[in-house]
Amino acid sequence: MIDDEPEAHEPAQLALAVQLPDDETFASFYPGDNAQLITALKNAALGQGDELLYFWGQAGSGRSHLLHAACAELDDDMGEMAAYISLDAYASMSPRILEGMEHQALVCLDNLDAIAGQREWEHGIFNFFNRCRERANCSLVISANHAPRHLGLTLPDLASRLDWGVAYQLKPLDDEGKLSALQLRSELRGFKLPTDVGRFLLSRLSRDMSTLLAALDLLDNASFQAKRKISIAFAKETLGL
Repeated sequence: MIDDEPEAHEPAQLALAVQLPDDETFASFYPGDNAQLITALKNAALGQGDELLYFWGQAGSGRSHLLHAACAELDDDMGEMAAYISLDAYASMSPRILEGMEHQALVCLDNLDAIAGQREWEHGIFNFFNRCRERANCSLVISANHAPRHLGLTLPDLASRLDWGVAYQLKPLDDEGKLSALQLRSELRGFKLPTDVGRFLLSRLSRDMSTLLAALDLLDNASFQAKRKISIAFAKETLGL
């Protein structure tokens, strides 16, 4: 077994000065076949779920969006705080960022796969998980691109801890689901995306949602500036397709 790190006195707040996207909420996420996962994430944000929730999905499937949404769900008026850490930036951070983080109501660790094989980080997360277990009011949510046993973790104790929690696979949207997701986002931004334009984007662009949503943002901004309706011809002109 691995000894816990010394107890930290103060949470590492300064290292977490990250501005989360204000448009990435549960309301702006088209659920597809992921209603059960979304309910579990909402419960975690409310402190009503399991002590550990783990979910995985392919790149561009919306993992980060859902973690941002869980953080946004926390009630600031109640004095509760959430922490979000994207581990794909681990090279610019130290595992000591986790010290004292168990005092947060909700901690979201994104892209766990990025630190697979990084001994210092694996031990740091293992020790952090143990500290969270000792506090009944700390919810831990972790996302990655694969199930725990397929991450390539070199610390067996960490892999076994991840298996203790509830795990979900984030199911990708089919083309109709992606079209619905684009139209939902456009409605939230205050404009209507014609179905034929949505299908055109799906046929001409990469089908990952990050690319599609970035194109939608460009069309919205360009349409507003040019005072033109969004059409297939306008999409071709704006996006160079």
